[in-house]
Amino acid sequence: MSAPVHEEPTSFAFDAESEARIATIIRRYPEGKQASAVIPLLYVVQKQMGRQTGSAWVPRVAMDVVAERLAMPPIRVYEVATFYFMFNTRPIGRFHLQVCGTTPCWLRGSDEVLRACKDAGALKGYGDTSADGLFTLTEMECMGACVNAPMIAVDDDYYEDLDYESTVKLIEALKRGERPAPGSARGRRSSEAEGGATSLTEAGQG
Repeated sequence: MSAPVHEEPTSFAFDAESEARIATIIRRYPEGKQASAVIPLLYVVQKQMGRQTGSAWVPRVAMDVVAERLAMPPIRVYEVATFYFMFNTRPIGRFHLQVCGTTPCWLRGSDEVLRACKDAGALKGYGDTSADGLFTLTEMECMGACVNAPMIAVDDDYYEDLDYESTVKLIEALKRGERPAPGSARGRRSSEAEGGATSLTEAGQG
């Protein structure tokens, strides 16, 4: 797979899977308030682009389709799509490596996680996409997994309690076409203490 090229498609249409999802989304909003569905519809676009092209992003022509579907000015859709980091407005790699570098993750070793992403993914730094088109590296703000820091998100999956070696292992698995189960790399259950549960350790307690 070659590296993604920032090339705007000339057209976009929702596929059957997306249309089924949109029908469910639109029913959540009262008549005249459909514009409130702009964020979930942009997410539907991004997921469809991922299915169809291997690169989950939101091209401008698709923003226009969303605007038409929701009867809102296109500029309003552009504003939303460019404001939120969850939307990629240019092509990305097959796997989106999103590294948390905020204080809890940094104190727990996120610099080593970043170094592993660069080494194993052949990435120069944040914003880079590997030459083979597999990985795009992004720095993210806190993603709410502070207890199990440091962590990264690969697309929508959280991988936690990472270090250099476990991050390399994760990326090598992705290269092989494997998708490791998300969660703690050390097998920690939920967000229990480092040494394991110290109370309510037996079924039926509490």
